[in-house]
Amino acid sequence: MKKVSATGSGKFLKKLEAFRPTLGSLPVSILAATYLLLSLNATFWARAGVYLQGEPWAYAGLFAAMFALFTIATVAVSVKYVIKPILIFYIAVAAAAAWFTDNYGVFVDTDMVRNVFETTRAESQDLMTPGLLRHFALYFVLPSALLSWVRVTHQTLGRKVLENGFTIFVCLLIFAGLAATFYKPYSAIVRTKRDLVKTLNPITPLVNTTKYLLGVSQEVALVVKPLGEDARIAAPSDGSSKPRVAIVIVGETARGASFSLDSYTRQTNPELARQNVIYYPNVSSCGTATDVSLPCMFSNLKRSGYSHKAGLENENVLDVLSRAGVDVTWMENNTGSKGVADRVRNVVITGSKDPRFCKDGDCWDEIFLEKIDEWLSGITKDSVLVLHQLGNHGPAYYERYPDAFRKFVPDCQTAELAQCTDAEIVNSYDNAILYTDFVLSGIVERLKARSSTLSTGFLYISDHGESLGENGLYLHGTPYFMAPDEQTRIPMITWFDGQFASSMGLGLDCLRKSAARPLSHDNLFSSLLGMMNVTAKVYQPEQDMFAVCRAAPALPSSS
Repeated sequence: MKKVSATGSGKFLKKLEAFRPTLGSLPVSILAATYLLLSLNATFWARAGVYLQGEPWAYAGLFAAMFALFTIATVAVSVKYVIKPILIFYIAVAAAAAWFTDNYGVFVDTDMVRNVFETTRAESQDLMTPGLLRHFALYFVLPSALLSWVRVTHQTLGRKVLENGFTIFVCLLIFAGLAATFYKPYSAIVRTKRDLVKTLNPITPLVNTTKYLLGVSQEVALVVKPLGEDARIAAPSDGSSKPRVAIVIVGETARGASFSLDSYTRQTNPELARQNVIYYPNVSSCGTATDVSLPCMFSNLKRSGYSHKAGLENENVLDVLSRAGVDVTWMENNTGSKGVADRVRNVVITGSKDPRFCKDGDCWDEIFLEKIDEWLSGITKDSVLVLHQLGNHGPAYYERYPDAFRKFVPDCQTAELAQCTDAEIVNSYDNAILYTDFVLSGIVERLKARSSTLSTGFLYISDHGESLGENGLYLHGTPYFMAPDEQTRIPMITWFDGQFASSMGLGLDCLRKSAARPLSHDNLFSSLLGMMNVTAKVYQPEQDMFAVCRAAPALPSSS
């Protein structure tokens, strides 16, 4: 029986083999270039059509130029034993990038590549939607299977070099000729519409992945430079002897436009509104993704001087606080501190098994409240606790809040945003903001309960905002030069008990009146030093958001 079965199977395979098409390496390369250009660059061609509206010849020329460029990229790898794996790799990269670009308006720049490499299992699971799997099956698995089935023939080495070299040369001439012919409209797009190039798949993702990997290889040899070696704690302005405690909450993906403390008409902050907090409506972020904003906001480099490499090379405000004698703790409920907490106590909550708050590796931020009680009970000196929230991390907004906070309905109950209306997406996002309001108010309550033994303060600031369908954009990570206000204008909130404000010589009425002035992540470094009465040469009074409202002169820089 087995021999008959094996023989039958062999005959079937031989018959199937007879149907395998045979193509030369050059036609296969050209077909692959055509597929990549036409099937996996919908956003590129849609934007090009808008930017070249009224110039049909320039649009046609762009297609011919891009076809020449893609043909160069595929013909250059049409070598025996290599052509199929590399072309399949091209298709995989382009298919993945096309899904996020076409559905969410996300650009695969270097920062987004870093996010991909540093993502957690729970975060990646949120993105593995049925729609993504269907997209991959249709645009990657099927064409890759067809490519694998085709029998590719190759010329002799000498003839292949001549054939491929001639093809590449002709394509270079076509590309250069069209670029020169339509230089005026093309150069205008490059200068003013830089987003177009960022949507070109798989070229842009491959270039940015290469940049990321080269950067990582250089980071191994980096040596962190000390900062604020002269830092010390100044005596409280009011002579108080109570330990001074500040809790800093780093929000995740919260945008100012969705806070009722701001100008939002929906009541998303009912609990904080009762806490006598101070809200700052005009605050901008350092970046549009956590990997940039988080280390940037705690550094003294400011947005204009920040780079990933510079952030890794230099200590940050937590190091300065710790060096001055402040007890510093970081509690993590997200995807990591991105290096910020490498040299201070780091408590990782992500992945906890507490069934009340956690599921599949993610924990609701309410888990912080019990942890805060434990932390406050052990305070013996001036201390800072930084909480990194899970917050509104998308696209699975519906998983960021318990059912009790489903106030705005119908809410989007899937991570596949294309299956929801924009109104449903906004509802789920607003429910997550409502839950954050509850958690933040709970933190304030815990600080109030310790007023007899501690001087307490609170500062909340988000890392970046979020797009919820405005202008066809979703999520975040849009390059800063073109990022919409929804991704860069962020909420910031402070609350201080009377003793804490007095100990830093702070006039709260003045702070309320000045809250609308423009601020940014650039202000956080010196403001945290000012909150904790830490003096150092790196402290900059003009960057301290509290300095203008001190009854006493602003804290001096150490000399």
